[in-house]
Amino acid sequence: MTTSSTAWTEPGAHEVAPGVYRMPLPMPNDGLRAVNVYAIEDGDGVVLVDAGWDVPEAREALRSALASLGYELADVRRILATHVHRDHYTLGVSLRREFGMPIALGEGERPTLRAMLDEDTAGRMGELRRWGAEGHLAELAASYDPDVVRRSFDWPDEWIDDVVDIELNKRVLRAVPTPGHTRGHLVFCDTGSGLLFSGDHVLPHITPSIGFEPAMASSPLGDFLRSLSRLRDYADMRLLPAHGPVADSAHSRVEELLEHHDRRLADTARAVSDGARTVYETAGMLGWTRRARSFAELDEFNRFLAVAETAAHLRLLAERGLLDVRSVDGVDHYSPATP
Repeated sequence: MTTSSTAWTEPGAHEVAPGVYRMPLPMPNDGLRAVNVYAIEDGDGVVLVDAGWDVPEAREALRSALASLGYELADVRRILATHVHRDHYTLGVSLRREFGMPIALGEGERPTLRAMLDEDTAGRMGELRRWGAEGHLAELAASYDPDVVRRSFDWPDEWIDDVVDIELNKRVLRAVPTPGHTRGHLVFCDTGSGLLFSGDHVLPHITPSIGFEPAMASSPLGDFLRSLSRLRDYADMRLLPAHGPVADSAHSRVEELLEHHDRRLADTARAVSDGARTVYETAGMLGWTRRARSFAELDEFNRFLAVAETAAHLRLLAERGLLDVRSVDGVDHYSPATP
């Protein structure tokens, strides 16, 4: 039975398997409400899959959840980060500065971390220009504060660049690169217990954003769809997502996500057939969220996400030969493919 979708943010340490606990940590000013951090008992301490957003309320929620299991923050032996987004990574950086536990991260995140730590805003502005959104979303991109980023982020202790088996005290986690949501996203498979720590790659009720990172992959949606398909090569496992309740079948949700993006690609191609030319124009003709809200209803940050995701869909349609694309004064213009 799937856990109620309305109760998953309740704080505490919720056992999802023997020795494995889901700990929802709050996120500031975010519609997702919480991020699931997973604690795996390992000898006299715990290993965390993801760590949360570095804000006081998340740190306190993590401390309290661990205390209910008889552990302290200092008992965290290792942090395995699924990806570099701040709600998964930055509290881990803060804890490491205090307690010294190592952090592992996917190799594909290296360009993104470098862009963030090197204060690269040119890449963001260049993408906005290509998307035809420079005059619409530039204020959001300009609000990027490099000092905040430098305080929040840092390099990991270990890069994971391939399928790797991570041996813990009583179990083995297989790290599997699943690029798409980010270039270096990882999932962790506990095949012995039938558990998939899926990060943001597979979420039970929403689709993860695609194409929102400072060092953009050449085909983020293509990467994501291939990564989803790769999970079908593994036996079905219980889905332990970063946002939302635990679900019984990862495979069933993978199929739903693949079907969703097939429909979304068709909708995106139809918008171009109906006259949209730039990424920004196309995003404005699509519905957003499960409620099919109009683009104009979204706040500026979510419009930014919507435009980035539309760019990923248009790029894949062009790669497949279903759309033509040409640059007009530095702006990508799409049109139906000529026979």
